[in-house]
Amino acid sequence: MIDYLIVDDEPLAHDLLEDYCSLLPHLRLKKHCYNAMEAIDFFSKDTVDLMFLDLNMPKLTGFDFLKTLRQPPQVIVTTAYSEHALQGFELDVVDYLLKPFGFDRLVQAVNKATIRTAPNATGSGETVEQRFFIKGDKTYHQVNTADIRYIEAFGNYTKMFFADDFLLCHESISAYADILPKDQFMRVHKSFVVAVAKIDRIQGNVLVLGESKVPVGQTYRREVSALYQ
Repeated sequence: MIDYLIVDDEPLAHDLLEDYCSLLPHLRLKKHCYNAMEAIDFFSKDTVDLMFLDLNMPKLTGFDFLKTLRQPPQVIVTTAYSEHALQGFELDVVDYLLKPFGFDRLVQAVNKATIRTAPNATGSGETVEQRFFIKGDKTYHQVNTADIRYIEAFGNYTKMFFADDFLLCHESISAYADILPKDQFMRVHKSFVVAVAKIDRIQGNVLVLGESKVPVGQTYRREVSALYQ
């Protein structure tokens, strides 16, 4: 479960975000804050995993407030202005949602926050299982990263393969290559991303994953060979 906070001076923005997030069962609203001072008071007593942050608020802007936090949560910026995107990148925000935005765009941003790797409770540095939502067949499906075997480009879409079936997804393969944990998934071809733990054998320039065979592109051969050298 991901606890989240909304920091925005517009009540309608709160209503929209809460309405969208209510459709994602792994999100849980912790509090509404209508200015930065309320948010500062909240963080003096409590924490969240994710914060939706507006930039243009009275007295203290969103980014100025963010700079006051020693250990900020993951942040998704929500704003009507695009000129602050570079500063958001410098502050390591997860994503930058330009108002007005739709549910599809919010899901993309939440997926980025959800899939970011995090140390487990033992502090070993291993990644925990992460769940996120993908759009396929006009429906949002909840997926566990541990269940993914490989992903294949399919025109403007992708096929995400599991042990016994697959989903036709609306995102490009590059989108998944960017957000999936780098220590668990590897781009091995311009058309394929594989779960490293699901590789059974490497036969020349072919990866064997159960009954499936995935080619290794020339550009990616050095990275693949590093798995066994």
